[in-house]
Amino acid sequence: MTEVESNHVLAARNLVKSYDEGGAPIHVLRDVSLHVARGEMVAIVGASGSGKSTLLHTLGLLDEPSSGSVYVDGQCAAGLSETERSRMRNRSLGFVYQFHHLLMEFSALDNVAMPLIVRGDNRKQAREQARDVLAQVGLGAREHHFPGQLSGGERQRVALARALVTRPACVLADEPTGNLDRYTAESMFELLVRVNKEFGTAFAIVTHDPALAILAHRQLFMDKGCLVDTEV
Repeated sequence: MTEVESNHVLAARNLVKSYDEGGAPIHVLRDVSLHVARGEMVAIVGASGSGKSTLLHTLGLLDEPSSGSVYVDGQCAAGLSETERSRMRNRSLGFVYQFHHLLMEFSALDNVAMPLIVRGDNRKQAREQARDVLAQVGLGAREHHFPGQLSGGERQRVALARALVTRPACVLADEPTGNLDRYTAESMFELLVRVNKEFGTAFAIVTHDPALAILAHRQLFMDKGCLVDTEV
């Protein structure tokens, strides 16, 4: 492990992801290396089909690379069992997607508390922690509302609170504003920037919108599975 992997919350070295389709190899990631420093906000921009989401899923240990290594908080994920990978995700990473993936039968409060409850935390303490995070994203007054009673922007704020409740070192966000109108999208991205500044949470954000990406500390560009115009 090099100094880059040990000093950053998230790092990748020489990631390759290929699929076999009808006997022909499909190369989705081609020798991708990157790092995300503590407290840094990195935006990953590229055309549809450039490999952005596959890269994010691989960094988030939701998918395994064909070759290469992912490091989370200095620990290499290669060779870990699925249980160990799941534990690493729950401890160090948070996730926000284009679609909120909230549980419609649970309140905003219980949706946010769910990652803590799933890992075995005390239910009362989990709900208190969830209440605090909901207040931080401006939804303290909506904790007892169900997803169907919330606007699209509010649902994404709940999803962000759920990602933050475990106090992760890094949040991975895949087009978190892609399903929102322009005004709500800008408001959501401004919230991500504020959370980053106030709480020091690192973010790796996939977005197709350069106007939003420019608010990040660094912009990384993907083209046909390759990461270009960046230093590692």
